[in-house]
Amino acid sequence: MRIMLGLMWLLHWLPLPVLGRLGNAVGSLLFLLVKSRRHITLTNLQICLPDLPESERRALAKKHFQAYARSVLERGILWWAPESRLRKLIHVEPRVPVEVMRASPTIVLCPHFVCLDVAGVAGVLELSMCSIYTQQKNRVFDEALRKGRSRFHAVKIVPRDAGVKPIIRSMRDGMPFFMLPDLDFGSKDAEFVPFFGMPAATLTAPARIAAATGAQVIPVIATFMPDFRGWKVTYYPPWEGYPGDDIVAATRRMNEFIEKRVMETPAEYFWAHKRFKTRPQGEPGVYGK
Repeated sequence: MRIMLGLMWLLHWLPLPVLGRLGNAVGSLLFLLVKSRRHITLTNLQICLPDLPESERRALAKKHFQAYARSVLERGILWWAPESRLRKLIHVEPRVPVEVMRASPTIVLCPHFVCLDVAGVAGVLELSMCSIYTQQKNRVFDEALRKGRSRFHAVKIVPRDAGVKPIIRSMRDGMPFFMLPDLDFGSKDAEFVPFFGMPAATLTAPARIAAATGAQVIPVIATFMPDFRGWKVTYYPPWEGYPGDDIVAATRRMNEFIEKRVMETPAEYFWAHKRFKTRPQGEPGVYGK
């Protein structure tokens, strides 16, 4: 892993068009070699986009591998490049809503698109944030990841097993909560709500935390810009009337928002994750052995 990090550090000096094309090439190779993740990706695409011809789903899966590999190599820029370079490459639309976030408790809702780290950096370039963190198995990579995500304004990283109480305290102290809401962590604290028509174990934490703190929810999505010109970070207006009185309906609303964003840049959503790993009682698994 030290060799991998050293290579990422060396590569981050390259111009972004060179680094991005290298990432595409690596992704094409991984699509051929990593059969297990290719199977997961193709299965997810078959479930979520059943009307797409098989040849187009396979082409989309390959583009996803390219996008994911590219995002990993470009992460070196996020971790080590000077602030001046980052501000040239990260294009925020319309801008980071710092004043809105400081006015009341805020959940910054960032779904799992491959450029999500760009959205995080765009935020901490302007203000401090808090976030829940899953410790990585490799200690060296874990340390690099934490340092890379918190090298500008202070970032309070709370281990996932610590629960949400430290996050709620931080939010009440004025720190927006940068939240990644759409992985399958099992049935605990989740509801089965549709994601592209398939029941998916979906965390209710965004709605529950918003209800407990009176927080506004501001979605943010980061995507690649055309022609390797950098990244676009889009902040959406705070959701009105969220979460309301029905936590399940609020959770369904979140998935519907994510679905719309996925269809805008389908190759950049994190299809290699087992989004439907947890099934409702009595339903068979979808990924095989």
